[in-house]
Amino acid sequence: MKKFKLSFQIGALFVFGMILLAADHIDAPAVEGTSSDITDFYAFQGDSDKIVFVANTQGLLSPMATGDATFDEDVMIEFNISTDGDATEELVIQAIPRDGKMYFFGPTAATGNTGTSGTVQATADFTSVDITPYGDAAVIGNNDNGIKVFAGPRDDPFFMDFARYGEIIGGMATSFNDPGADTFAGTNVMSVVIEVPKSLIGGTGSINTWVETKKK
Repeated sequence: MKKFKLSFQIGALFVFGMILLAADHIDAPAVEGTSSDITDFYAFQGDSDKIVFVANTQGLLSPMATGDATFDEDVMIEFNISTDGDATEELVIQAIPRDGKMYFFGPTAATGNTGTSGTVQATADFTSVDITPYGDAAVIGNNDNGIKVFAGPRDDPFFMDFARYGEIIGGMATSFNDPGADTFAGTNVMSVVIEVPKSLIGGTGSINTWVETKKK
């Protein structure tokens, strides 16, 4: 689970200069290399009236392996949003793959179980998009509410110099090089992206947001 706080002002006319993210490319063997394995979570302001949520999964895909990579139809990717600071989701956005498409439900009120389990909000408004094949131009889906969505392989955007990190931990170096070596260069992830108007999230001030994968 990736979690952090994002502050925004509804109707603000400025663009934040900071992207908030969490990353983890090495997980337990039970989920490693599957749609359950979250590598990165990003949330940032798109246009002045929109928020973008990005969940990257199934990291360290080589170019040769990426063409065969798929989203597991038994795995739901759930973006959670807490609007009152209690760290319990009031709103969810759920992404579920079926037959070459990704279906996004929400944002909608979280009902039933919260936390580590969840129920598909099948009656909520949804947006669908064809999953973009590797090497093709990005296919973008949208709906009348101003939501835009994407699902498919992307170059891994996370930059980390793991070799230098090991040297620092081992006492052989005191700082990173600038810019250092990109350990993830040439590898890909399976990415899910949704851009949401702030009016569909509501409120003013801070939201807490995190992403989970949940297996059927």
